[in-house]
Amino acid sequence: TSIEIFAVLEGHLEFFMNKEEYPLKAGEQMIINSNEIHSIRAVEKNKTVVLQIPLKQFENYFTAQRFIRFRSQDEAADVKLASLIKKLYKVYTARDVGYEFRTMSLFYEIMYMLVKNYRLTEVHEKEIRHSRRLDALSKITTYMREHYTEELKLSEMANLFGYSDAYLSRMFKKYAKINFKTYLQEIRMSYACRELMNTEKTVSQIALDNGFASSRAFSREFQKKYNRLPSEVRQKFNTTPKE
Repeated sequence: TSIEIFAVLEGHLEFFMNKEEYPLKAGEQMIINSNEIHSIRAVEKNKTVVLQIPLKQFENYFTAQRFIRFRSQDEAADVKLASLIKKLYKVYTARDVGYEFRTMSLFYEIMYMLVKNYRLTEVHEKEIRHSRRLDALSKITTYMREHYTEELKLSEMANLFGYSDAYLSRMFKKYAKINFKTYLQEIRMSYACRELMNTEKTVSQIALDNGFASSRAFSREFQKKYNRLPSEVRQKFNTTPKE
């Protein structure tokens, strides 16, 4: 398990988490705790950095019942955190001499800010109970991320984890604001995008390797989400697959 920070560098995102909608613009970020269910809608072209930090990194700062939560509490801290993440992205992508040391320096500064400015030190029992209820759904979404290349169905997930189809469907709509099928497609798309930008696989191979029925199905969903074809992104990142 881990926490994630979604930092928007350019453009705009609509973020849905725990029944609430959060519009994010450039210079803003959202912290996702380990069991919080979320989804994203890209309403325009954007550049977003996702920083993923294993929860075990914070084990010395757990509160009661091995519980830890991070929440935005100060606008000035938000501005500084956004600046650090932007610097981290620039240093890592530029890869100048010694970038590894600077990367780790910025990473630990971000970690310091999280435990100092964002960690909740007073946690009410109500929030702990709410977190425990989300744990069950988090186990399901974790399973989906581990098996997203397979043909997953709502009924199978419900049966595997001991819920009715209707109850599990309501849980997704309540906390992620999207249905099970769309959530699964979001997972597949995120992994497919990584391969599109970082490998030399063909678009067809990427589609099939990430659970899409065909390259046409992948291209259709990709264009719907990003308003461009996978081939256009491939050209931008200068990856030249062997056809």
